[in-house]
Amino acid sequence: MHRDQAKNIIEAMLFVSDKPLFINEIKGALEESGGAEIQDIISELSAEYERTGRAFRIKEIAGGFQIVTDPVLSPWLKKLYKTSGSDRLSKPSLETLAIIAYKQPVTKPEIESIRGVNVDGVLKTLIEKNLVRIVGRKETIGRPILYGTTSEFLQYFGLSSLKELPKLEEFNITEKDIELPEHLRKEDKEIDDSGEGRQSGMLNSQIPGTESQVDSNDQNT
Repeated sequence: MHRDQAKNIIEAMLFVSDKPLFINEIKGALEESGGAEIQDIISELSAEYERTGRAFRIKEIAGGFQIVTDPVLSPWLKKLYKTSGSDRLSKPSLETLAIIAYKQPVTKPEIESIRGVNVDGVLKTLIEKNLVRIVGRKETIGRPILYGTTSEFLQYFGLSSLKELPKLEEFNITEKDIELPEHLRKEDKEIDDSGEGRQSGMLNSQIPGTESQVDSNDQNT
């Protein structure tokens, strides 16, 4: 297959996809092109969009690639497009999600101690939207469930990884604002000193979206 044809096909795939496409997905449909060539073509398309001042950009999101609009056009697009109620997150959901994103892996009691309210309903909503998942259990009394974000969380906010999370200071929030109460910090220190830590959650939370192996009782908690 000629490179120009492969380029057109890849561009069309990115254009019609409503989610980030992984190199292997494109390779599976475009069998004559290797992963390195596909990556090179995507980089070439991205450079063309920027060089010619197009309204589109190719952004790496959650390990895949997706065509998105240039952020500078957002003021006009916001006037045209209104997020539907089913997709919009409420303020309590956003606050809870922010705590999970910045403190993960984190337990429900820890989230509630920071927010000062019960988060049963909010957590259920976030899990149903696949923005939050169970990543393990904390090795402490009662072994409470640990929560972390998913690859869908990265897609929802257009992030390639958790490293792209904005600094807390950008929201006029400090680390102290989402700090655990003293009794929970003391509990964490005792666990760390014992060498147990949060291993059951930390391993899986390194890669958002990686499915953890938990039992059915955990999933329904």
